[in-house]
Amino acid sequence: MKVTLRNKPISKGRRTLYLDFYPPIINPETGKPTRREFLGLYVFAKPVGEIEREHNKETKILADSICAQRQLKVQAGNYGFLKTQQNINFANYFKNLCEQRKTSIGNYDSWLSSSQHFSQFTKEQCPMETLSEKLVEGFRDHLLQANSLRNTKNTARLSQNAAHSYFNKFRAAVGYAFRENLIDSNPCLKVKSIKQTETDRAYLSLEELNKLSKTECDLPDLKRAALFSALTGLRWVDIKNLSWSQIHFSEASGYTLHFRQRKTGGFEVHNISEQAYSILGRQPIGENSIFPTLEYSAWMLMKLKDWLTLATIYKKITFHNFRHTYATLQLSQGTDIYTLSKMLGHRNVKTTQAYTKVVDKLKVEAANRIKLDM
Repeated sequence: MKVTLRNKPISKGRRTLYLDFYPPIINPETGKPTRREFLGLYVFAKPVGEIEREHNKETKILADSICAQRQLKVQAGNYGFLKTQQNINFANYFKNLCEQRKTSIGNYDSWLSSSQHFSQFTKEQCPMETLSEKLVEGFRDHLLQANSLRNTKNTARLSQNAAHSYFNKFRAAVGYAFRENLIDSNPCLKVKSIKQTETDRAYLSLEELNKLSKTECDLPDLKRAALFSALTGLRWVDIKNLSWSQIHFSEASGYTLHFRQRKTGGFEVHNISEQAYSILGRQPIGENSIFPTLEYSAWMLMKLKDWLTLATIYKKITFHNFRHTYATLQLSQGTDIYTLSKMLGHRNVKTTQAYTKVVDKLKVEAANRIKLDM
């Protein structure tokens, strides 16, 4: 009998690893033939940067080790590992998925919070076979209850949009388990998601952006990255991972960025202006990372606030609001919604349409600026 390590695509540029048994072996628990054992491990199909390459290397070593162990066991007629696979605790599986997202700060925090709420709901006990529509509905109600009690003392504070995000992360985790054949069906398919409420997308005006560009910042990489985001619409994680080798130039297209979006996994060829390119400065000798000192931290957020205050801008602005600024200014300058959707890397134009409401508000304000003394 041969045990072979294989992989297949799952989502966002990742490939899940599994063991292929040939000929199939009979599961002693179910009496049914088994051809595959999914390991709950994944690798990046096209790794970008040293972190992803190192992840692939370490994961491959681990998977090869498991494969060798399984080969010895099946040759000895020991199939106890199949029983272990059936008794995987989904709460622990969910936590493992969270750990695989540590390279993306905002996404990791959302996954971790969702996992923690689920562990609280199930008291960390949820064998794979107990996943059902009833349990999914129960977790949905648990999040909605936390939302309805958010203003009560001594209770978890959870906004409607946080509940929406956490439930979607949970649904994604269940989807991974289904695609890896750890469960026979996906119990989330017939359960309604939690509705998302509209949020105020804070942005900077062109005048405010110009004030910022002329104001000194204690963290030079932060200033360059923020202005670059406002001129390109790139997300924090994609800017943080940006390297000089991803920048290309041609007479026909000008400057373009060739990169894979961390959030969607889609490969992008993103046009940028000469001014955006000039903000980056010259490439230091031997340095490939464009923003080598850029790190997400409380210290960075404090310095961002100090920079805004020094420029006499008192809006509540996070780094992501520079992306909002790009989108709002593009629409206000006449860029059509479909082009902007492509520039932002949105998969669905409906996601981009949220910005049109901000622009409509600007039009109303503009219409009321001119008044006669009558």
